[in-house]
Amino acid sequence: MSRLSRRFVEKPWGKDTLPAPFVAPAGERIGEVWFDPPPEMASILVKYIFTSEQLSVQVHPSDEQAAELHEADGGKDECWLVIDAEPGARLGIGFKQDVDIETIRRAALDGSIEGLLAWHPVRAGDFFHLPAGTVHAIGAGVTLIEVQQNSDITYRLYDYGRPRELHLDKGLAVASGAPHDPALRRHLSMSETVELVRGRYFTVNLVSGALPDLMRAVSGQSCLVIPLTGQVALDPACLLVPGDCGFVTPAANVGFEPAGSCLVVKPA
Repeated sequence: MSRLSRRFVEKPWGKDTLPAPFVAPAGERIGEVWFDPPPEMASILVKYIFTSEQLSVQVHPSDEQAAELHEADGGKDECWLVIDAEPGARLGIGFKQDVDIETIRRAALDGSIEGLLAWHPVRAGDFFHLPAGTVHAIGAGVTLIEVQQNSDITYRLYDYGRPRELHLDKGLAVASGAPHDPALRRHLSMSETVELVRGRYFTVNLVSGALPDLMRAVSGQSCLVIPLTGQVALDPACLLVPGDCGFVTPAANVGFEPAGSCLVVKPA
């Protein structure tokens, strides 16, 4: 059992002032905080994302597509839990209606792709699962937790004129032109215990308040625990608080101190 070390990652759309408990290093514009996974959980990456500007319109491949494109990394399924959102904050996920690849290409080239996306106004507690191939964009003013396959493959289709490389051909080769499945998004009360993802690569559960629910969620195999409210005790010497991510072994004693909620993430 341990608290994972974290890494601050600069991004052009990040923030120089981060929400508590994070503090950006002086002079740096931080967009992400990564938690270095232990070897037992190397296939999963947990990160916080902070946005002051809109992110690119982008897409990630599946494992099979990444192999076909001769990528060194595998594919990337991901899910997001919004933990804070400024007024007007939104996420673009999938398309408003079915579109073909040539329509996506033209829209990416002329910038109208933003208008083809389905934009969801968001608030704290909104949850989205994004399978590989989902075209998406994170808007400004959002803080969220992302759980993903540990892959850094991102194909940018459109980037608002920023001087960064685009990957139109590869992105179009893996993009789905479909709307996002409504069954893959929901609003959470944050006081419930519920399974959020049971996918091909990882499972994610929200656990709130009840110690038996937490013990069941962490049993059986090693997992990652991400506190959302309150504290999670891994042992008397290790209390996890919001902003932490902990690694828990199957035989561990864990508990809420005195109450709280957390995400529990396991490899599938």
